[in-house]
Amino acid sequence: MSSSPSGPHTQLITDRLVLRPWTTAEATAVIGNARSAHWADDFPAEGDRVIAGLFDERPAWLGEHGHRLIIERASGQVVGSIGLFWPPSEGILEIGYGIVASRRGRGYAPEAARALAGFALAAPGVHTVSADVELSNPASIRVLEKAGFRRWATEENKSRFRMTNSGLRER
Repeated sequence: MSSSPSGPHTQLITDRLVLRPWTTAEATAVIGNARSAHWADDFPAEGDRVIAGLFDERPAWLGEHGHRLIIERASGQVVGSIGLFWPPSEGILEIGYGIVASRRGRGYAPEAARALAGFALAAPGVHTVSADVELSNPASIRVLEKAGFRRWATEENKSRFRMTNSGLRER
């Protein structure tokens, strides 16, 4: 993974993806049901609409360590979104992600999660990236496992995953 400037924020580049911060214009377009030629036909998904609708209440989510669009390098199309729920709480950040149905099964979600978690763990004061997944969502559980997250707890209907600085160094 490499990172390069994208306006005031860093974009993350993996083998097949670019993760770059949302713009306010993109969030407005998602909320207003507008279409962009650079979006996969099935973007935005419901989760993307929810996140776009929360940016006004949580402006830090548009910052350097916030939410990003997932762009397929081969096509240049937005195929999902991924984000960190900034700011961290006691050194812990939560991650969330979604890939549109037309691009699932290609390994994009683990690739994006691994890249964003690594970026987050390099931020000052962050030592853990976490995710809670409902047990009824085995695909998301596999995403986290493939990305290098470790399950550390299972409760009634969800599993809790985390990646730490030490876990990242072990990879």
